[in-house]
Amino acid sequence: MSMFAGAHTALVTPFNDDASQIDEAAYRRIIDLQFDNGISGVVPAGTTGESPTLSHDEHKRVIEIAVDQTGDRGVVIAGTGSNSTNEAIELTRAAERAGAQASLQVAPYYNKPSQEGLFRHFKAIAEATSMKIMLYSIPGRCGIAIEVETVARLHGACPNICAIKEAGGSVERVSQLRTSLPDEFQILSGDDSLTLPFISAGACGVVSVASNLVPKVMAQLVAKANAGDFDGAMSIHRENYSFFSSLLKLDTNPVPIKAAMAVAGHCDAALRMPLVPLSSDKQAELEALLIGVAS
Repeated sequence: MSMFAGAHTALVTPFNDDASQIDEAAYRRIIDLQFDNGISGVVPAGTTGESPTLSHDEHKRVIEIAVDQTGDRGVVIAGTGSNSTNEAIELTRAAERAGAQASLQVAPYYNKPSQEGLFRHFKAIAEATSMKIMLYSIPGRCGIAIEVETVARLHGACPNICAIKEAGGSVERVSQLRTSLPDEFQILSGDDSLTLPFISAGACGVVSVASNLVPKVMAQLVAKANAGDFDGAMSIHRENYSFFSSLLKLDTNPVPIKAAMAVAGHCDAALRMPLVPLSSDKQAELEALLIGVAS
């Protein structure tokens, strides 16, 4: 099976109660929880890991811890993207030195480069590392998509750009990518609730937020779908769809999953500003949602 096939957890970054420091012990326990329950890989320092409010030193440390704690149990896909090409290269090289096997590269946000700008940005990063690179298209956050033609052009120019986390919410995009790229190029869902339909259209896995809390559920769903057991995968999907689809409607990611992890006792719910905790009514909604959710 290919390198990125499976369920990969976009890890939360636990902080102490005033969010001034990373809670390394809790972070290591969360990583163990993932691999003890069949997760294929972890993604440190992504959106879910609150990368925008990590210092550079913290960003690098979060990746180092993930590599150390993972060992040979799975793949570490380090979140090292930026809206500055030079910064992305610096973070990517640091992740490679730390021992990460791959890098997740989000589309540059806020400055909204053209497709030619995206091509040059990702090409420069790919040429600066020997790691595998997973592109990350999430227009809802970045204001731009990495167009299918640009993805195909990048893979042709840089063979180590060999996967994409597709978070545009469209199964049609998966079909377009699958028909425009060779079989070895891998597509992963960026939305928990779309994992099964994406796999049915040619994806091979997910980078999951929900799996922080329910790693076994997501690992089994993807394993069954990849094995062609779509009836089994559909059963898991239906049972957990409400949780998958409702979690991120409560507030901006990672606010709800951080709160859920705190309810389950995995870490503190502390966030860094400008993110703030769930309101009391949203917290009540979350706790109701968590009733009966398998861990």
